[in-house]
Amino acid sequence: MRGQVLGVDVRTGEGLVAGQDGQRYRFTSEDWAHRGEPVIGAEVDFETADDRALSVFPLPSAVAPGPRRAGPAVPSARAAAASDRNKYVAALIAFLIGTLGIHRFYLGRTGSGIVMLVLSITLIGLAVTVPWAFIDMIRYLMMSDEEFATRYPRG
Repeated sequence: MRGQVLGVDVRTGEGLVAGQDGQRYRFTSEDWAHRGEPVIGAEVDFETADDRALSVFPLPSAVAPGPRRAGPAVPSARAAAASDRNKYVAALIAFLIGTLGIHRFYLGRTGSGIVMLVLSITLIGLAVTVPWAFIDMIRYLMMSDEEFATRYPRG
């Protein structure tokens, strides 16, 4: 059967495939029959047994060239282009006027942006929002482009 990888937890090695029959099938790292790691969104061919996907092979068009790095599941290249926001702009906003939470609004995090805006009215609140904005700035700069695009998708 053919299908598409929906998700993978690299810590446990378990993944989920959506089959062409509309059913979802679980698989483990032992079921992945290819070098490297499964990629979310990859088209695969597999055998089924109850709710399990066995001998999961990526289709030739879905195999990404080059080695995959270890760590959390890496989104496909399509996900990297799925953000209309820029991490450097977000970091600059956080540095310049971050205590007002404007960078949070920019990234689509309206709730926490409102909280920061309300907190920044008082001196005690500023003691919270200044380090909060600084930490956000550092996080954005340290985040990979793929992770940033995944966390803050096109809004």
